[in-house]
Amino acid sequence: MAKRGFNIDPVTLRSMPFWCVGNPLGDPFGGPVLPKIDSLEVAELLAEAAGEGLIEATSFHDDDLVPWDPAKPEDDLDPKSETYAKLRAIKRVLDKAGLKTNVATCGLHGDKLFRKGGLTNPDPKVRALAKKKVQRALRIGALFGAKHFTYWVARDGFEVPVNVDWKNVYKWLADGLNGVYDYIRKMKFKNYIGATIEPKPNEPRGHMFLPTSGHAVGFIYGHLKHPEFYGVNPELLQHESMTLLNAVHTVGYLTSMKKLFFLHFGSQIKGQFDNDFPPLIGPEGLKETVQMFWALRKIGWKGVVEYDCHMLRTDGDPDDPIGCRRAFIRDCTRALAMALLLADRLMDFDPAGMRDAEADLTATAMLCRLDPKSIRSWMTTVPGL
Repeated sequence: MAKRGFNIDPVTLRSMPFWCVGNPLGDPFGGPVLPKIDSLEVAELLAEAAGEGLIEATSFHDDDLVPWDPAKPEDDLDPKSETYAKLRAIKRVLDKAGLKTNVATCGLHGDKLFRKGGLTNPDPKVRALAKKKVQRALRIGALFGAKHFTYWVARDGFEVPVNVDWKNVYKWLADGLNGVYDYIRKMKFKNYIGATIEPKPNEPRGHMFLPTSGHAVGFIYGHLKHPEFYGVNPELLQHESMTLLNAVHTVGYLTSMKKLFFLHFGSQIKGQFDNDFPPLIGPEGLKETVQMFWALRKIGWKGVVEYDCHMLRTDGDPDDPIGCRRAFIRDCTRALAMALLLADRLMDFDPAGMRDAEADLTATAMLCRLDPKSIRSWMTTVPGL
C-alpha cells in the first residue's frame, strides 16, 4: 500500500533524530540502562519507522553517526577512511526508506576538549578546532541533504561570571556562526535553506550565553552578518519551561519575528532540570502543549516538528533494547497525533465577550468535550439552575 504524505496543520513533516533513538538512558546518578547501539542500527530502526508511516525525516549530530578524531579533521573526505564508508552506508539505509534529513548539527559538548565551551571557548586554539569540527558537520550534512544546520548552545556558557571575557565572548560566538554561513557559500552547498539557534537556559553549564528564544533572536539581529539566514528552533516544552516561560508565548513571539524555522518537541515539569520527557508524558503540560498547536494553526504557521526527547529511564528494557526503542518512537508519534486532535477541538473557540476565567474554562471544556448541561448538573444541587 502506498504511503500518503503527512500534512496535518500545522505539521508538514515529522522528524525523529538519531540522538533520541540511540540514547542509552544514563543520568548523573547512574550508568546507562540500555546498551549503546551502532549508528547503522539506529538508521535501520528509523527506516523501519518510516516504512510504518510514523516519520518522514531524521536529524543527527556528527558524533551520532561517526566518531571524531581531532587529528583527522577531514576524514569524511577520504574515500579510504572508515568514516567515509560508514556515512555512505547509513545514507543508503535512509535513502532506501525515503527518509529526509531535517538537521545536521555539530556535537561540541561530548569531548572533554570542549569542557569550557566550543565556539566561545576562551582558548583560541580550541575555538579553531571547534570551527573545523563544525565544517566537517556541515560537509556531512551536505552529503545527507540536510535542510538546516543547528547550533545548540552545548557547553557555551559559564558558572563564574567574573571569569568570563564579556567584552569578547559574543564576538567569538558571532564569528563561529558567521563562519557557518561563509563556509556553506564557499563550498556551494545547495541543500541548506537556513540555520538555527537552539537556546537553553542552563545544563550542562550553570548558565548558557543564549538562554531563551528572545536572547537568540536578539543575537541574530544584533550580531550576525546574515540574520535572514538564521532562525530559532525552540525546544518546547523543555527549554523554555526550565525558566518558567510559556510555549504559547514563545511560538507567538517567534512567528511574529518570522524566526520559528522548526520546532523541537517534548515535555517538561516547569522549573526543573531538562526532563526531556516524550511529548505529553509526565504530570503537567497537556493544556500548554495543545494550546501551542492551536496558536500555530491560528497564526497560520506550517513546518517541521522534530521530536527532541528520550524514553523514560523506567521504560528502558535492557533485555529488549531494540523493542523498547521501537515503542518509544510509536509513543512520540502517538502523542503528536493526540495533541493535534485535541488542538483541533479548539479551532471553533470564540472568546468574544468572555471574561478571562470564563474563556479558559470554556476552552478547557471544549478540549475535554464536556457539554455545558453535564457540567451544570455537577455544579449545583438545585435542579434547573
